[in-house]
Amino acid sequence: VARRLSLRKHPECHSMAGGKAIEHLAQTGNQELLTFRLPMQQYRNCNFSFSGLQNLVNNAIGQKEKEEGIQEGEILSCVKDVAAAIQHAVTVHIIQKTYRAMLFCIKNSVLPSKNATLVVSGGVASNQYIRKALQNLADANDFALLCPPPRLCTDNGVMIAWNGIERLRAGLGVLHSTAGIRYEPR
Repeated sequence: VARRLSLRKHPECHSMAGGKAIEHLAQTGNQELLTFRLPMQQYRNCNFSFSGLQNLVNNAIGQKEKEEGIQEGEILSCVKDVAAAIQHAVTVHIIQKTYRAMLFCIKNSVLPSKNATLVVSGGVASNQYIRKALQNLADANDFALLCPPPRLCTDNGVMIAWNGIERLRAGLGVLHSTAGIRYEPR
């Protein structure tokens, strides 16, 4: 969405990563000026998908560009409202699916009945709007919320690599030889 909105050209966001730029602009935007249908509402599962939402957002941005008479790549006058609306829609989607997962875990005794913990990491955990919504969800369901400090909430590849380091140090699930392992890039 940040790329489609050309946020690198926005004076407040030129040096920010896309997610950070969306969060920054959303702080002063009106999320109610645009409404996006939430993805996967018809599925009663815990799966996330943002592709349908991405299409809705792209269409809405195209429509706004036509209304404002600007070309793709120029900054919309309502860019803050678009950022707020998409951030809100993504957050609601995450909250709904996470809540379903929490209920599933409670119902099926996957987690202890007391002191259950919701752990959130990666780039999404650096967004304070999403983090606050997850904190509210955790509090309402007697879960603790555990998030690394935002400076450590970066690309999930870093989290995966760190997990690998910790597993290597602990000697857990470590292959000492790659003989017989077949690699297929995708």
